[in-house]
Amino acid sequence: MTTVKSFFNHPYTFWLILSLPGIPILLSLTSGTPDAVESALHPTGEFAARFMIISMMITPLMLLFKTANWPRWMKKRRRYLGVAAFGYALAHTILYLIDEGTIAFTAGEISNLYIWTGWLAFFVFVPLAITSTDGWVRALGTRWKTLQRFIYAAAILTLIHWAALHNWGGIGPALVHFVPLGALEAYRVWYTLKRRQLRTA
Repeated sequence: MTTVKSFFNHPYTFWLILSLPGIPILLSLTSGTPDAVESALHPTGEFAARFMIISMMITPLMLLFKTANWPRWMKKRRRYLGVAAFGYALAHTILYLIDEGTIAFTAGEISNLYIWTGWLAFFVFVPLAITSTDGWVRALGTRWKTLQRFIYAAAILTLIHWAALHNWGGIGPALVHFVPLGALEAYRVWYTLKRRQLRTA
Protein backbone atom coordinates (compact mmCIF):
# COMPACT_ATOMS: atom_id res chain seq x y z
CA MET A 1 0.00 0.00 0.00
CA THR A 2 2.88 2.35 0.79
CA THR A 3 4.33 1.71 -2.68
CA VAL A 4 1.02 2.59 -4.34
CA LYS A 5 0.71 5.77 -2.24
CA SER A 6 4.30 6.76 -3.07
CA PHE A 7 3.60 6.18 -6.76
CA PHE A 8 0.60 8.52 -6.80
CA ASN A 9 2.36 11.11 -4.64
CA HIS A 10 5.36 11.26 -6.96
CA PRO A 11 5.54 14.46 -9.05
CA TYR A 12 6.25 12.49 -12.24
CA THR A 13 2.99 10.58 -11.79
CA PHE A 14 1.07 13.83 -11.54
CA TRP A 15 2.85 15.20 -14.60
CA LEU A 16 1.89 12.01 -16.45
CA ILE A 17 -1.75 12.56 -15.55
CA LEU A 18 -1.57 16.17 -16.72
CA SER A 19 -0.03 15.10 -20.04
CA LEU A 20 -2.68 12.46 -20.82
CA PRO A 21 -5.01 14.90 -22.67
CA GLY A 22 -2.10 15.71 -24.98
CA ILE A 23 -1.87 12.14 -26.30
CA PRO A 24 -5.05 12.16 -28.46
CA ILE A 25 -4.17 15.71 -29.54
CA LEU A 26 -0.74 14.57 -30.76
CA LEU A 27 -2.30 11.56 -32.47
CA SER A 28 -4.76 13.80 -34.30
CA LEU A 29 -1.93 16.12 -35.39
CA THR A 30 0.00 13.19 -36.86
CA SER A 31 -3.06 11.68 -38.55
CA GLY A 32 -2.35 13.50 -41.79
CA THR A 33 -5.90 14.80 -42.20
CA PRO A 34 -6.24 18.28 -43.78
CA ASP A 35 -7.97 19.78 -40.72
CA ALA A 36 -5.64 18.18 -38.15
CA VAL A 37 -4.30 21.51 -36.85
CA GLU A 38 -7.72 23.13 -36.69
CA SER A 39 -9.15 20.08 -34.87
CA ALA A 40 -6.43 20.34 -32.21
CA LEU A 41 -7.11 24.02 -31.54
CA HIS A 42 -10.16 23.60 -29.35
CA PRO A 43 -8.89 20.72 -27.15
CA THR A 44 -5.64 22.54 -26.33
CA GLY A 45 -7.51 25.72 -25.44
CA GLU A 46 -10.11 23.87 -23.38
CA PHE A 47 -7.54 21.95 -21.34
CA ALA A 48 -5.58 25.15 -20.75
CA ALA A 49 -8.74 26.67 -19.29
CA ARG A 50 -9.64 23.52 -17.32
CA PHE A 51 -6.28 23.22 -15.60
CA MET A 52 -6.30 26.94 -14.84
CA ILE A 53 -9.79 26.66 -13.32
CA ILE A 54 -8.84 23.61 -11.24
CA SER A 55 -5.78 25.41 -9.87
CA MET A 56 -7.94 28.39 -8.88
CA MET A 57 -10.60 26.22 -7.23
CA ILE A 58 -8.18 24.65 -4.74
CA THR A 59 -8.14 27.43 -2.10
CA PRO A 60 -11.94 27.83 -1.86
CA LEU A 61 -12.28 24.02 -1.80
CA MET A 62 -9.93 23.95 1.18
CA LEU A 63 -12.23 26.40 2.95
CA LEU A 64 -15.32 24.41 2.00
CA PHE A 65 -13.88 21.01 2.98
CA LYS A 66 -11.81 22.01 5.99
CA THR A 67 -11.21 18.50 7.33
CA ALA A 68 -10.54 16.79 3.99
CA ASN A 69 -7.00 15.92 2.93
CA TRP A 70 -7.50 15.91 -0.84
CA PRO A 71 -7.69 19.73 -1.27
CA ARG A 72 -4.38 20.02 0.60
CA TRP A 73 -2.95 17.27 -1.59
CA MET A 74 -4.01 19.32 -4.60
CA LYS A 75 -2.57 22.52 -3.11
CA LYS A 76 0.90 20.97 -3.05
CA ARG A 77 0.55 20.41 -6.80
CA ARG A 78 -1.13 23.70 -7.71
CA ARG A 79 1.95 25.06 -9.48
CA TYR A 80 2.07 21.92 -11.62
CA LEU A 81 -1.50 22.62 -12.71
CA GLY A 82 -0.62 26.22 -13.54
CA VAL A 83 2.38 25.20 -15.63
CA ALA A 84 0.28 22.56 -17.41
CA ALA A 85 -2.36 25.20 -18.15
CA PHE A 86 0.32 27.41 -19.68
CA GLY A 87 1.72 24.47 -21.68
CA TYR A 88 -1.65 23.78 -23.27
CA ALA A 89 -2.20 27.53 -23.80
CA LEU A 90 1.18 27.73 -25.55
CA ALA A 91 0.27 24.77 -27.76
CA HIS A 92 -3.09 26.42 -28.48
CA THR A 93 -1.35 29.66 -29.50
CA ILE A 94 1.20 27.92 -31.73
CA LEU A 95 -1.51 25.87 -33.46
CA TYR A 96 -3.56 29.03 -34.00
CA LEU A 97 -0.59 30.76 -35.66
CA ILE A 98 0.06 27.72 -37.86
CA ASP A 99 -3.60 27.47 -38.83
CA GLU A 100 -4.11 31.16 -39.56
CA GLY A 101 -0.68 32.03 -40.91
CA THR A 102 -0.10 35.70 -41.67
CA ILE A 103 -3.82 36.42 -41.27
CA ALA A 104 -3.31 36.12 -37.50
CA PHE A 105 -1.42 39.43 -37.51
CA THR A 106 -3.87 41.47 -39.59
CA ALA A 107 -5.90 44.26 -38.00
CA GLY A 108 -9.15 42.60 -39.02
CA GLU A 109 -8.26 39.43 -37.13
CA ILE A 110 -6.71 41.00 -34.03
CA SER A 111 -9.64 43.42 -33.62
CA ASN A 112 -12.03 40.51 -32.99
CA LEU A 113 -13.03 40.33 -29.32
CA TYR A 114 -12.30 36.63 -29.00
CA ILE A 115 -8.85 37.10 -30.55
CA TRP A 116 -7.43 39.99 -28.57
CA THR A 117 -8.81 38.68 -25.29
CA GLY A 118 -7.10 35.37 -26.05
CA TRP A 119 -3.80 37.11 -26.73
CA LEU A 120 -4.05 39.18 -23.54
CA ALA A 121 -4.82 36.07 -21.48
CA PHE A 122 -1.76 34.36 -22.96
CA PHE A 123 0.50 37.34 -22.25
CA VAL A 124 -0.71 37.39 -18.63
CA PHE A 125 0.08 33.68 -18.40
CA VAL A 126 3.70 34.09 -19.54
CA PRO A 127 5.20 35.79 -16.42
CA LEU A 128 3.14 33.54 -14.15
CA ALA A 129 4.60 30.45 -15.80
CA ILE A 130 8.16 31.82 -15.85
CA THR A 131 8.07 32.60 -12.11
CA SER A 132 6.58 29.22 -11.12
CA THR A 133 9.91 27.71 -10.03
CA ASP A 134 11.10 27.47 -6.42
CA GLY A 135 13.94 29.86 -7.24
CA TRP A 136 11.55 32.57 -8.38
CA VAL A 137 9.29 32.01 -5.37
CA ARG A 138 12.25 32.60 -3.04
CA ALA A 139 13.56 35.55 -5.07
CA LEU A 140 10.23 37.38 -5.20
CA GLY A 141 9.14 36.63 -1.64
CA THR A 142 5.77 38.19 -0.83
CA ARG A 143 5.67 39.77 -4.29
CA TRP A 144 5.26 36.30 -5.80
CA LYS A 145 1.72 35.96 -4.43
CA THR A 146 0.90 39.47 -5.65
CA LEU A 147 2.06 38.53 -9.14
CA GLN A 148 0.09 35.28 -9.08
CA ARG A 149 -3.13 37.19 -8.42
CA PHE A 150 -3.04 38.27 -12.06
CA ILE A 151 -4.44 34.80 -12.76
CA TYR A 152 -7.86 36.34 -12.07
CA ALA A 153 -7.36 38.70 -15.02
CA ALA A 154 -6.28 35.76 -17.18
CA ALA A 155 -9.40 33.83 -16.10
CA ILE A 156 -11.77 36.68 -17.02
CA LEU A 157 -10.06 37.16 -20.37
CA THR A 158 -10.17 33.41 -21.03
CA LEU A 159 -13.89 33.34 -20.22
CA ILE A 160 -14.59 36.16 -22.70
CA HIS A 161 -12.29 34.57 -25.30
CA TRP A 162 -14.09 31.24 -25.05
CA ALA A 163 -17.62 32.66 -24.82
CA ALA A 164 -17.17 35.01 -27.79
CA LEU A 165 -16.07 32.23 -30.17
CA HIS A 166 -18.29 31.73 -33.22
CA ASN A 167 -20.48 34.78 -32.52
CA TRP A 168 -20.87 33.89 -28.84
CA GLY A 169 -21.52 30.26 -29.68
CA GLY A 170 -18.96 29.27 -27.05
CA ILE A 171 -20.84 30.86 -24.17
CA GLY A 172 -22.52 27.60 -23.10
CA PRO A 173 -19.32 25.51 -22.74
CA ALA A 174 -17.52 28.47 -21.18
CA LEU A 175 -20.18 28.93 -18.50
CA VAL A 176 -20.25 25.19 -17.75
CA HIS A 177 -16.57 25.45 -16.85
CA PHE A 178 -16.47 28.87 -15.20
CA VAL A 179 -19.71 28.94 -13.18
CA PRO A 180 -18.41 26.39 -10.60
CA LEU A 181 -15.27 28.52 -10.20
CA GLY A 182 -17.37 31.66 -9.80
CA ALA A 183 -19.55 29.97 -7.17
CA LEU A 184 -16.51 28.81 -5.20
CA GLU A 185 -14.89 32.23 -5.37
CA ALA A 186 -18.13 33.80 -4.17
CA TYR A 187 -18.10 31.40 -1.22
CA ARG A 188 -14.47 32.33 -0.54
CA VAL A 189 -15.34 36.04 -0.44
CA TRP A 190 -18.33 35.37 1.84
CA TYR A 191 -16.21 33.20 4.14
CA THR A 192 -13.46 35.85 4.36
CA LEU A 193 -15.94 38.64 5.12
CA LYS A 194 -17.67 36.51 7.75
CA ARG A 195 -14.38 35.81 9.51
CA ARG A 196 -13.53 39.53 9.54
CA GLN A 197 -16.92 40.33 11.06
CA LEU A 198 -16.39 37.75 13.79
CA ARG A 199 -12.98 39.22 14.61
CA THR A 200 -14.37 42.75 14.95
CA ALA A 201 -17.49 41.67 16.84
